[in-house]
Amino acid sequence: MKEVRTRFAPSPTGYMHVGNLRTALYTYLLAKKMGGKFILRIEDTDQERKVDGAVGIIYGTLRETGLNWDEGPDVGGDFGPYIQSERKDIYFSFAEKLIESGHAYRCFCGRERLEEVRRIQAASGVPQKYDSHCSRLGAEEIREKLAQGRPCVIRQKIPETGTSSFHDEVFGDISVDNAILDDQILIKGDGMPTYNFANVIDDHTMRISHVVRGSEYLSSTPKYNLLYQAFGWEIPVYIHCSPIMKNAAEKLSKRNGDASYQDLAARGYLTEAIINYIALLGWSPKSEREIFSLDELIESFDISGISKSPAIFDIAKLNHINGEYIRALSPEAFAEKALPWIRRAVRREGADTALIAKVLQPRCEIFSDIPEQIDFIDKLPEYDLELYRSKKMKTSPETALSALKEILPLLEAVPAEGFSAERIHSELFALIERLGVKNGFMLWPLRVALSGKRFTPGGGIEIAAILGKEESLQRIKLGIKQLEQQA
Repeated sequence: MKEVRTRFAPSPTGYMHVGNLRTALYTYLLAKKMGGKFILRIEDTDQERKVDGAVGIIYGTLRETGLNWDEGPDVGGDFGPYIQSERKDIYFSFAEKLIESGHAYRCFCGRERLEEVRRIQAASGVPQKYDSHCSRLGAEEIREKLAQGRPCVIRQKIPETGTSSFHDEVFGDISVDNAILDDQILIKGDGMPTYNFANVIDDHTMRISHVVRGSEYLSSTPKYNLLYQAFGWEIPVYIHCSPIMKNAAEKLSKRNGDASYQDLAARGYLTEAIINYIALLGWSPKSEREIFSLDELIESFDISGISKSPAIFDIAKLNHINGEYIRALSPEAFAEKALPWIRRAVRREGADTALIAKVLQPRCEIFSDIPEQIDFIDKLPEYDLELYRSKKMKTSPETALSALKEILPLLEAVPAEGFSAERIHSELFALIERLGVKNGFMLWPLRVALSGKRFTPGGGIEIAAILGKEESLQRIKLGIKQLEQQA
């Protein structure tokens, strides 16, 4: 059986956006599922769009997400170089072969003539494409132009009649009339190949068996196949993936400021959760299961699960999956990852960050949510006394005042060294039982007095333990004073 060889071939133009990372993931999963090789190739033929440091971002992102390549620029392999700008001579030699076989030609048309052709075609209502003018030049005329030093490009000669057909594993059989295809440029005026030409040459010479890419390349695939056929090469298996959409009308795009992998990681999403979620953007497993490790994705991945329909990037779904991963962390691992986020809000000395992390973990979906959840710990915010009113808890500012007056002496009697959540819980629930009131009747006023917020990662008992005895008593006394002033 022929070895499965897949490739991820990003352009070094900036951060790794979500769609690009999904292509890398599917390409990796397919190779590993089939026991094959995953190749990394840097496609930098468009030197004007190349961004300094982008290659390092590609390497770092793939390594961080566990998508380690078997061959590539930095690890080597038998089919290098793996950076297109280092393969310039290879492309030119293949383009010359196409000229010799009549499947390509030199084009000397300048910008002025090309624009005139487009104007005429637009006015005539016909598809705008190159008119193949230079394909009709004689050999002597071509030699003269070359001798004169006239700049030229090399174009693919597309058949004027017939159809080009191909099979895609997602979209099925597709046929295109050759008459609508443009004589695309293969080698630019600066001697660099175009993306379309370079990727065909690279895929063949690197023995790529399966090509995974975005569905925007479906329209270019007939031209690719005509090149394969001109050389007499075997055509790879195609897997085209529909785009990831921001909503029903807009594509997700880094150009539009949508989140890249780096953005998501910086906002506190776990790498494993990001990969898990991205895998589900356009691919469905053969079960209702949603949570997969990378190894489990390899085991479950199947091309048949890739959908033709665009996927909508649902941030709520990503949050849910990230929350599942956070809750699966050991308390120690969560505390370590949460600490930098806790310290953004809690700077006071002596704060029990381990206890804060323990309270946060069951209620945290994204690490970047942490500072806002606990910003009351260092300093009690100003708050509206109407917060004490709760229909659910059946409390009001009036009932809160009486509750806090019962709680204050109770907590004053608890020794500072024993001011733990367990001890506070025991004392408060004994009081609740003595008074014959509902839990919320006492605990809701305590939460508000200690935090000044309606929503907190823990209840009043946990907050009191985090704040400690002295700070807790000060805040309860302040709450009583404010409620008395309003009464």
